[in-house]
Amino acid sequence: MTVNEVERYEGAPSRQDEVQWLLQPRGNGKGGSEHFRHTVEEGVKLEEYEHLLGTEAAGLSACFPNGIPARFWGATPAAVDWHPKAKAIRDSKVGDEVLFYNNWQFIARATIVHKFRNERLAEALWGKDPESGATWQHMIALDDVVHFEAEARPVLESINVKGALRGLTLVPAAHRRAFISARGVPWQQRSTPGDLPAPRRPKSGPPSVLDERELLAAIAALRTHSRREGPSLHEPLALLWSIGRLTANKQRLAPWDVFQHEVGGLLSEFGGPGSRVTPHYPFWRLRGDIWEVTGLPDDAVDPGPEALSRADATAGFVEAAARSLRKARVRAKAVRALSTAYFDSATRPLVLERVGLHGYLSASGQAGGEPPTDVADAAQRDAGPVERTSVSGTRPARNQAFVRQVKSWHGGVCQVCSEPLEGPLGRFSEAAHIQGLGSPHEGPDSTSNMLCLCPNHHTQFDGLAIYIDSDWHVRQTMDDEPLYELRLDPQHRIAPEYVEYHRLLCGKDD
Repeated sequence: MTVNEVERYEGAPSRQDEVQWLLQPRGNGKGGSEHFRHTVEEGVKLEEYEHLLGTEAAGLSACFPNGIPARFWGATPAAVDWHPKAKAIRDSKVGDEVLFYNNWQFIARATIVHKFRNERLAEALWGKDPESGATWQHMIALDDVVHFEAEARPVLESINVKGALRGLTLVPAAHRRAFISARGVPWQQRSTPGDLPAPRRPKSGPPSVLDERELLAAIAALRTHSRREGPSLHEPLALLWSIGRLTANKQRLAPWDVFQHEVGGLLSEFGGPGSRVTPHYPFWRLRGDIWEVTGLPDDAVDPGPEALSRADATAGFVEAAARSLRKARVRAKAVRALSTAYFDSATRPLVLERVGLHGYLSASGQAGGEPPTDVADAAQRDAGPVERTSVSGTRPARNQAFVRQVKSWHGGVCQVCSEPLEGPLGRFSEAAHIQGLGSPHEGPDSTSNMLCLCPNHHTQFDGLAIYIDSDWHVRQTMDDEPLYELRLDPQHRIAPEYVEYHRLLCGKDD
């Protein structure tokens, strides 16, 4: 199973009323607080533990892509199967909420995004329990971590826990529903600011899972102010800017001063005639299922720049929306929906360039296309009589064995036009990735994600001028005119999902 085939919330509850609470003592000793700080508050770099992940590597990479800190907690094995701890380990599930407990208070909550057992990884992260010698091998991966302080006694009393919480305890969904219905969520009681933002709508909270359909529907239903010149561009620009932040692995919630400066610049440049530069409008008015604001009460009325500064307000996509937007396919659809609905073909490339999403202007994700490795390297070696300029930068590393294999399967002949391009040293051909490597497309470097193309059709394919339909016909993007039938070889399996992704970039998704 590849990373692209793993859903982060596979098996998660489909509704909030199916979510359970997993009550988890943090531990009073130095070890507990250090473990919590290390793997929940700060998180770890997944690549540093790659050699210990085993069969969980694909699932965890899907949970924490692109350098996002991986957050973990674990439990030692229960002594007997009937113990509440054993039930909590066995019956908790992806999508459940973890309430971390310490000294009669709940101090944080998080969402389970993966469950697994890994003794070696647990030991590397936390060592061994000094008393039992066991590792915290029953592990959960966490997301949507929120710090707060709330009295724990009401929840403990409702489940007949007498005294302090001593061990891992599972609160069933029905009991959680009944408690919230009667008393509200626990973090309403003594909420205080923490390192991470509290939910914008504390009574029910934003959804823990927001699927592709829900996210795109919310974007399509965006309510923009109508002007004589057309719809206001404040909210579309703010959303594209925020997607650009996620793509660059920046913090999900942006401080008001950063938002004011950068989105204000976009409004000044692209807002159009008659448009006012008022970034505080989208900052606050986007609030809803996919956007949240922290630092101000929900009932505040259109706070201005000074009020937002005094409150140290932050804003951005809710965590559930951000999780969806970290998936390449969903992100590509959102970018295309916003950019094509609100910007014409002349303005669109400029806007995407300014918000850091220029990669969506080509299939390769590279400005001006991705040069074939052999040609690029040859150009670097060539030393002519003209003045040379050193240029630094990065591009995704390509496995040259895959490149040679794809060219060999097709005899160096373009799969689009079937025309061999002969030269003094043999045939010219290029191995083109269908779903581009690296950011923002995140395609894999594999033969199933490659085509053998001549330079002309490589340029057209990367420039989104041609696409491959579901019947393997090559068509012009502009008018869907059929041009060729893609030449296939039984040795070369091309994965349909990568071709579908390319169609999506061309605006031809199924």
